[in-house]
Amino acid sequence: VADVMTVPLAVAVRQAHPGLNLRISSAFSGHLMDWLKREDLDFCVSYDPDATGAVRTTPILLESLLLVGNADCDLSMDRPIDFCRLEGQDLVLPSPRHGLRRIVDNFAERAGIALNPAIETDAFGAMIDLVQSGFGITILPLAPIYARIGAKLLRAAPLENPAPTRRVAITYPADRPITPATRYVGETFRRIATDLVQRGVWAGRLLSEE
Repeated sequence: VADVMTVPLAVAVRQAHPGLNLRISSAFSGHLMDWLKREDLDFCVSYDPDATGAVRTTPILLESLLLVGNADCDLSMDRPIDFCRLEGQDLVLPSPRHGLRRIVDNFAERAGIALNPAIETDAFGAMIDLVQSGFGITILPLAPIYARIGAKLLRAAPLENPAPTRRVAITYPADRPITPATRYVGETFRRIATDLVQRGVWAGRLLSEE
């Protein structure tokens, strides 16, 4: 999410409220929730958040995860790939502690296959560099690689049977007041996310419309 939203969110806030200072932190979803409960954050955006404790969660979208390879591969957004075809492939994936990896492993189990990554890394930049260099394929959302696909540095295809997804949500504290600034930034995030989904930059389905 940070790779997708940091710049457009900062631009929108500066244009509307130039005196408002932002502090943006990026971490695993579990860490963000801990920081929120410790009052280190005013709100957080995370994947499939644990909504236990004094928090209030608002779902934003169900994000689609795509199969991604380098410019020489035969992937196309017009040709979905069966998830079971990932068995035996060279994969570049996050480590098992990463939320994305747990989702991918869960969908692999549903497809009746086991994944054996060639390389594991929790660094997004390293993952992209490895895929572009031909070390393997990976599974990622569209938004943070949208520009690279447009520049023909990467190629992507939807996955199906099953189609992997993850839920993006905003979580606010329920045990303390939400300031007008916090509410404004959260609403701005939702507006930008909605625009990106509607323009096809962020592949997924808006949950606020249901």
